Amino acid sequence: MAKKEIKNKSKVAKKTAAPKQVSSGRVYVTATFNNTLVTLTDSTGNTLAWGSAGGSGFKGARKATPFAAITAMEKVASKAKTFGMTAVEVYIKGPGPGRDASIRALRSAGLNITMIADVTPVPYNGPRAKKKRRV
Repeated sequence: MAKKEIKNKSKVAKKTAAPKQVSSGRVYVTATFNNTLVTLTDSTGNTLAWGSAGGSGFKGARKATPFAAITAMEKVASKAKTFGMTAVEVYIKGPGPGRDASIRALRSAGLNITMIADVTPVPYNGPRAKKKRRV
């Protein structure tokens, strides 16, 4: 027997969410030696936008440059402007070359930086000590 095809002719209109209007938020910058990751969140921590040096078109060793970090931050800052964001808190983690460059790019994009915090994890006791020397 042949299967009957049932066609539903009623079309459901897709709901399009209006862009959120957020006046202030947070920017998390993770600067590693190989890449720079940028995450934009609202004040409660919900992610609104993100970007990276690799996502901005840089590959290999060029990802680990301050210029790549600036490019990634400019993309995220332009998304922040579409949400109506004017003030941000910046949380920086890591020792990479994109640390200072990303803050400068955020400032030049026109966003007001209310706070800068370094949240790089630092061990209290460090790695295991070398064994005692025997003579």
